[in-house]
Amino acid sequence: MDSSTLLYNQLKAADPFFLLAGPNVIESEEHIIYMAKNLKSIASKLGLPLVFKSSFDKANRTSSKSFRGPGLAEGLKILEKVKTTYDIPIVTDVHETIQCEAVGKVADIIQIPAFLCRQTDLLVAAAKTGKIINIKKGQFCAPSVMENSAEKIRLAGNENVMVCERGTMFGYNDLIVDPRNFEWLREANCPVVADITHSLQQPAGRKLEGGGVASGGLRELIPCIARTAVAVGVDGIFMEVHDDPLKAPVDGPTQWPLRHLEELLEELIAIAEAISSDKHAFICSGLARGRNSMKSTSLHFGRENQSRFHCVLYLHGQDRRWGKTSLAL
Repeated sequence: MDSSTLLYNQLKAADPFFLLAGPNVIESEEHIIYMAKNLKSIASKLGLPLVFKSSFDKANRTSSKSFRGPGLAEGLKILEKVKTTYDIPIVTDVHETIQCEAVGKVADIIQIPAFLCRQTDLLVAAAKTGKIINIKKGQFCAPSVMENSAEKIRLAGNENVMVCERGTMFGYNDLIVDPRNFEWLREANCPVVADITHSLQQPAGRKLEGGGVASGGLRELIPCIARTAVAVGVDGIFMEVHDDPLKAPVDGPTQWPLRHLEELLEELIAIAEAISSDKHAFICSGLARGRNSMKSTSLHFGRENQSRFHCVLYLHGQDRRWGKTSLAL
């Protein structure tokens, strides 16, 4: 079995989910090495399979003056160093067919950007590298489109394909996440990934001092989208993480702070485990007002045996920490 198929099978079997994570773009070798070290430490502690993500070139920018990254040659050198230093697989994106061969020599997963998800020549060129292909659903596409995109990869001789939900256009400067898409994307007959950070972009929605616009975002809602995706049962979580999002040169408003990553992942793992503990499980949510703060509650009911039910109660307070108690019914 070749290495790509081996990794693909490992990711498909991940329990409760696998993680594609890293800073949006390569800022420097020093920064990427720092982020990779910390992300591997957190993922290993929590038992999550990690694929490190960063882009060597951000070709789709709001402004021609925006930072794009180090470029193909230098960027791949840095990503290869991450791969060998920390023994973690790499995912990065391509924008042109001529990039695929070089990227395939370093990356374990080649990502197709959302705006390019229907570009047949790009999909075929990426597929022919033999690497795993992660196709992001276009913001302008129905989930059914991804069946055809995934099929293009298979017809090119590559069975190792994944599809990724990253939001749908909602007016001119906003995106919305339709949880139904996580189920409908299953029709592509491959692992489904939830991009929980790009899904909260507000394209060209932020005015700049001195004129011009840039993409904004709703970072504070990343946990909300992540909880939803995990509760539905996605196979993987894609998220861009930065040690100082306010200073990130690209997509700062939708990068999750590294210092809060472990806490968020712990919460997502707890939700995923509660959901998967019984195939007849269901979730009901509500609000319970405490003396000093508003708390949200989530009740999980799962059948322990033929005559007994088990209830797990999760309490989520203002500090974003989840408490857990259980009782038999």
